[in-house]
Amino acid sequence: MRIAIVNDVRAAAEALRRVVESLPDHQVCWTAADGVEAVAMARRDRPDLILMDLLMPHVDGAEATRQIMATAPCAILVVTATVSGNISLVYDAMGYGALDAVDTPILGPGGEVSGAGALAEKIGTIAKIVAASMPTPRQQRTANAAVPPRLLVVGASTGGPKALADLLLPLPPDWNVAVVVIQHVDVAFAPGLAKWLADRTGRLVRVAEHGDRPLYGDVLVAGTNDHLVLTRDGTLQYQVEPREIFFRPSVDVFFGSVAAHWPRSGVAVLLTGMGKDGAQGLLALRRKGWHTIAQDEPTSVVWSMPKAAIEAGAACEVLPVSRMQAAIAAHLVG
Repeated sequence: MRIAIVNDVRAAAEALRRVVESLPDHQVCWTAADGVEAVAMARRDRPDLILMDLLMPHVDGAEATRQIMATAPCAILVVTATVSGNISLVYDAMGYGALDAVDTPILGPGGEVSGAGALAEKIGTIAKIVAASMPTPRQQRTANAAVPPRLLVVGASTGGPKALADLLLPLPPDWNVAVVVIQHVDVAFAPGLAKWLADRTGRLVRVAEHGDRPLYGDVLVAGTNDHLVLTRDGTLQYQVEPREIFFRPSVDVFFGSVAAHWPRSGVAVLLTGMGKDGAQGLLALRRKGWHTIAQDEPTSVVWSMPKAAIEAGAACEVLPVSRMQAAIAAHLVG
């Protein structure tokens, strides 16, 4: 992959350059010292991946991510001195389309780089996602627990956090529905995502635990690097298989398990995201009588996942997030 580096600290940029150049089949195509320069460079020479710092002069990494995804969209990995110390800004960037976040490796006095392994692993995962998303030449154009609640299931990837917040905010606060969210996010950030969504929606949002049952009023977020599935007995469990699926947790795996085991029809939503994860799962739910919704292109940060679902005939409706509340309420409320 052609990888760009955006960082205003010279030692940090050099550490990133050394990590990239140590990886086979990856090269640094350009560097930028702040968000303004990064946006301009991305428009002139769009890379496969940008390693984006957060705290920079003039324009920070979150705003630079927003502008790049609006004008020259590409894969963006947040690389900042401390992810945990900048968690709000991290989720702002992810809401605008960043795929993941990792701490910046440190360049030692002797030229050695510590912390390179985590960054190399993230780059490897994103390389697989980018490869899977490349078009072919032809395509380049708590109520009664005995009665299970209705379910709203949501899948999202690139740009998902903000879309999820916008989706959840207008929904009725006291409705008798359970919500389960599958967002492509590393296990380290799932608790932060749940808190971020709770802060922005005023809802109780928590990470789904192994053995949970979706109950009335729940908003549960998948929380590990394994796949979340609904089992025959109605509990949520995490499982490693299928190992070959590198979107983890997988929307397809979860939606497929719901189609197989949940006894009542509900509503399934597939939001913005890179790749094709969720299309076949959404189709399985539609065939089981679920009302299925895909996000429209103008409001998606990356339209790959919803587009794949639409092309598969999986979506009953194609809507902007702002119009989904009415469609969801029409099928679940009451």
